[in-house]
Amino acid sequence: MSHVEHLQELHGLAAFDFPAPGAGQDLPEAGAVAWRLSVDPYDDDCKETFGELWDRFLDTVDLAGVRALIVGQWGESYESDSSVIVGRLVGAKERLTGLRAVFIGDLEMEEAEISWIEHDDVTPVLDAYPLLEELGIRGGTGLRFPAVRHERLRTLSFEAGGLPGEVVRGVAASELPALEYLEIWLGVSEYGGDATVADLAPILSGGRFPALHHLGLRNSEIQDEVAAAVASAPVVAQLRSLDLSLGVLTDEGATALLDGQPLTHLSWLDLHHNFLSEGVAERVRAALEPSGVEVDLSETGEEWEDDGVVHRFTAVAE
Repeated sequence: MSHVEHLQELHGLAAFDFPAPGAGQDLPEAGAVAWRLSVDPYDDDCKETFGELWDRFLDTVDLAGVRALIVGQWGESYESDSSVIVGRLVGAKERLTGLRAVFIGDLEMEEAEISWIEHDDVTPVLDAYPLLEELGIRGGTGLRFPAVRHERLRTLSFEAGGLPGEVVRGVAASELPALEYLEIWLGVSEYGGDATVADLAPILSGGRFPALHHLGLRNSEIQDEVAAAVASAPVVAQLRSLDLSLGVLTDEGATALLDGQPLTHLSWLDLHHNFLSEGVAERVRAALEPSGVEVDLSETGEEWEDDGVVHRFTAVAE
């Protein structure tokens, strides 16, 4: 299965593709959908640039009623970074007064590999929209997230084949008192994922985000180290759900979790795409499922051996 797909919804609203010019399609109420804006630079039938699409959107839709925006392809992703999108969002802040959720980089593999999506500093979006509740970013190349303070942000997610450690440190140093849901795809070093467990320490300490109840530390080549750190992390006591999926989690990491603090207060634990032996997987189930914890241990990752060296891969890299 593909782990990088177009969003079907955002902020509880179904995604709706803003139609091409002249499509003659009836538009929904501004606040009834999550508006997806995207152009295909490789489609000979595409009649406009992203800038033209953006301007037409601003002139067509009741902007004060727009609650959620999904930004897909804005050009050739390896030539134009997301500063273009950030600039347009900031420029429209006086008109998009009802905006509560933004996702930047909603591209599938056929449009661009996740590590080809070019970014820059995305925090000006938070500065421009103090009432924003959700921010999601796909792609890690060039991404910057210096420490910020935002009073209303509840959901923050980063999907990447390699997330810069600078971004993780920026998140960990941010003041986000309302943050409830944090998802970070750490990725692999080959594609810029150089974050360490030490970078996660302020998050794992439990004092940084008092409202946090879901933590996802996913898609990591150091998933065993992450699992071992989580096993004794104070933040776990305040969580309702924990996601360590998509990475290179082996028996070592899963055993560290089992030997650590109790996890029976969780509603669910996601470990899908793993490299666990059946014996350890059964130990995880036996330890948690009788207490009502929903455990996902599906989808064993692919591995191969070369000259006695076992190679394992995250679900998403390039």
